[in-house]
Amino acid sequence: MDATRRKFMKAAAILLVDRWSGSHRYAFGSAFGSSALKSHPKVIVVTCGGVRHADTFLETGLGNIPHLNRELLPQSVFFPFMRNEGVTSHYNTISSILTGNWQREDDWGKTPPASPTIFEYVRRRLQMPPEDAWFISSNKALSSQIGASSVRGYGPHYGANVIFPKQLLINAVVNAASAGRVANTADRGAMQQEIATILEANNCEGIGWSVSDESSSLDSSTHASVLRAIEDLVRTNAPVTGDEFTFLVCVEVMRRFAPSLIVVTFSDVEVAHSGSYSLHLSGIRTIDRLVGELWNEVQTNASYKGKTTVFVLPEFGRDLDGSNTNGFFNHRQNHDSTRLTWMMCLGEAAKRSGMIERPVQHIDLCPTILNLFGVLTPEVSGKLLTEVRV
Repeated sequence: MDATRRKFMKAAAILLVDRWSGSHRYAFGSAFGSSALKSHPKVIVVTCGGVRHADTFLETGLGNIPHLNRELLPQSVFFPFMRNEGVTSHYNTISSILTGNWQREDDWGKTPPASPTIFEYVRRRLQMPPEDAWFISSNKALSSQIGASSVRGYGPHYGANVIFPKQLLINAVVNAASAGRVANTADRGAMQQEIATILEANNCEGIGWSVSDESSSLDSSTHASVLRAIEDLVRTNAPVTGDEFTFLVCVEVMRRFAPSLIVVTFSDVEVAHSGSYSLHLSGIRTIDRLVGELWNEVQTNASYKGKTTVFVLPEFGRDLDGSNTNGFFNHRQNHDSTRLTWMMCLGEAAKRSGMIERPVQHIDLCPTILNLFGVLTPEVSGKLLTEVRV
């Protein structure tokens, strides 16, 4: 991504988080104290749609993941045999990771998870305020229901802030970039106005949160830089990645609120459903780069340095080439190509780095994270990963 578009993304991320915080200012600290916040560990979970071993941690795929393989793998606890034994859809898989129980809910997020999520367990037990737990996603197959369960005694009161930056802005930016390639100046101007309208809108319902009716607290020069960047962006020919914007929003949330628990999901790789293998591989390379940048942010951000554990894992693999489900297009087969994934753990809970070759499952992550926070629960099916500990 060139400097102009990166500048736009950063400015837009600041604007969106600024407006989000303004509209939720009364929730912050209203029901929970913040005296013990700084003593909590920090945990960041990164999931990344469906990628196969053959395109990542096998010899054929190592070229797609230089940061993960060369820089991060040597300092990690690495699980090369993590299995997804549940429903290999995005909503059910993410719900299973968050709850420690295999979920079999609506594939498109029309119902909340049937078991309490990590967010609910941690916030309820440690009395964390709302701004201390976030779910930030590129994946339009998810919904705001993902942040909290329907279980009595838990629920949204203890859930995460759920935001979908891509749905708010990236689709409009992609349309503008496309119009800039094929349309005349007047059409590009219309697309520019469309994006500006979205930036200025007072209501963004349907994507997990609503912005404030009040104006942004950004200074005028910063706000103006967003609009100038839009003008430059609509004249470019290159597409904009949704994962890039999700990453920048995540970093802005880290810098603004320093939450103790963040789950971020990347989904550029799901372009595979459209049948483009080259764009799918490009999505893997983008994730690899963004994970490297996220790790650098953890190392340089004073709120996270020396106290953070980062988990990185695919939700599932993809089907075999030559299958009746069109191979890499989908993730439906009951086969290792689809069910077998991997997980990398970095940071404070990975001080004894190494390769753990025993089989583990996605649902094992929930109790492992709860253990890092000192929260124990018998209500999950997943097993504690004893190799991950502080």
